[in-house]
Amino acid sequence: MLLSVIVPAYNEEKTIQRVLSRLESIQLLQPFQKEIIVINDCSKDQTERAVKEFQSLHPHLDLTYLKHEVNQGKGAALHTGFKAAKGDYIIVQDADLEYDPEEFNLLLKPIINGYADVVYGSRFMGGRPHRILFFWHSIGNKMLTFASNMFTNLNLTDMETCYKLFRADLLKGLTLEEKRFGFEPEVTAKISRIKGIRIYEVGVSYYGRTYEEGKKINWKDGFRAIYCIIKYGLGG
Repeated sequence: MLLSVIVPAYNEEKTIQRVLSRLESIQLLQPFQKEIIVINDCSKDQTERAVKEFQSLHPHLDLTYLKHEVNQGKGAALHTGFKAAKGDYIIVQDADLEYDPEEFNLLLKPIINGYADVVYGSRFMGGRPHRILFFWHSIGNKMLTFASNMFTNLNLTDMETCYKLFRADLLKGLTLEEKRFGFEPEVTAKISRIKGIRIYEVGVSYYGRTYEEGKKINWKDGFRAIYCIIKYGLGG
């Protein structure tokens, strides 16, 4: 079984090699092996140099590097990665180290045990380290998750999480449109409508960044998320 790890990256020269190093070192539960696909969304810094340097120093690693010639957004980078993925399952790993790849196996367990088709890694289920940052971000996340649940009839605790693990054939069967952070509510709404879908949630750690440290999502993305929840929740 192959797990495709999709890593969208925009101006992540400071962290991308550390992310790749952690991805290289993790030992996945049997029977899983991994491939890594990095999508550089037209970074203005030295992200490309950092990835290619790591690639040259680790020729044994199944690492694919793709680049957008024009900045398109995280969602667009994910679409590119999904198309290139060869795995039986697909997971998203941000390049900023807010999430720990060592916890992939937590998400894989419900898959291996035959319980799940999709697994979300929740930052809010408890039991894992969680950096304390912004009160209003926390409220915003909970409100967006609540609104998403109303439209999808799910009971997720963290719709906006980066850590989403999908059965590849189900994910590739969706028509995804959102090119920025609207990907999260869109994919949640569309995956929820698949007949017989089995969605699980597990608790994961969260090592959030401040804006000074490179965090990119902002209030405009929150308004877009609300729009996407309504649009795709109503079948758009």
